[in-house]
Amino acid sequence: MPMKNQTTVTEFILLGLSSDPQLQIFLFSVFLVIYLITLSGNIVIMVVIRADSHLYTPMYFFLFHLSFVDICYSSVTVPNALRNFLAVHKTISVNGCIAQIFFFFLSACAEIFILSAMAYDRYAAICDPLRYMEIMSKRICVQLVSGAWITAFFYALLNTVFILKLHFCGSNQIHHFICEIPPLLQLSCTDTLTNQVVLLTSFVLFGSSSFLLMLISYIYIISTILRIRSAKGRQKAFSTCSSHLIVVGLLYFTAFFQYTKSSSVSSVVLDEIFSIQYSVLTPMLNPIIYSLKNKEVKTALREMLGKLKFLK
Repeated sequence: MPMKNQTTVTEFILLGLSSDPQLQIFLFSVFLVIYLITLSGNIVIMVVIRADSHLYTPMYFFLFHLSFVDICYSSVTVPNALRNFLAVHKTISVNGCIAQIFFFFLSACAEIFILSAMAYDRYAAICDPLRYMEIMSKRICVQLVSGAWITAFFYALLNTVFILKLHFCGSNQIHHFICEIPPLLQLSCTDTLTNQVVLLTSFVLFGSSSFLLMLISYIYIISTILRIRSAKGRQKAFSTCSSHLIVVGLLYFTAFFQYTKSSSVSSVVLDEIFSIQYSVLTPMLNPIIYSLKNKEVKTALREMLGKLKFLK
């Protein structure tokens, strides 16, 4: 597209989920409640894990870092969305939009790889319990979490660098409530083929590697569980994995469909629903799922609340 006589875009307009003022107030209230639940739920899990020495195990080490990632993940998008629900001019600068994309990819990719580390942890606990503490030593756990963040940083940097090379002119309206690459590429005046190839290749590469680790782990886990003779033993073993499987399903498959689908099947409504699922709801549901299905977390929380009441 020729760029001559066209004004360079310096800010984008996020059209959001609705233009109806009353509905925007409703959405503001809903997103605010979700965000407060996300913050409080994940902070409570982090505090409980740090306060109870019985939870100083690899599984809760990963859960602590998952809660931290969820706080970052939600805080990248929701506060700006809340501001736009009430603002007359729902704008974000080009640099601000690109920064949001970087930190969104950073936290989302970190979450995916921490979930992969948690799958490996469950594999070690169920398939090789006698060597569990040796396999999942503190050094290995730190390396897995560090590797998740380093991988996420390079994934986010790779995609962001190529966005910086784009030129935006003409329309500056994004049919979304947050900045994401697919709708952003539609506004570029320059060719986006490289960006699309990099996005798809990197997503498939990083996503498939994390998914492959989870898949192999759960193949071994399920085969081991099926060999357990007692029904109670099978139920107990599966209960330690069910929470993780729910979280992975909520996050992974919606994000995978969103970033690998063809532009010909793109739908603004569908895109926004998927984005709400993996960027807003998942960080809120993680602490709820893990706390409701985990007896040790519930016990530790009750003990901590009991101590607080005693101090009063």
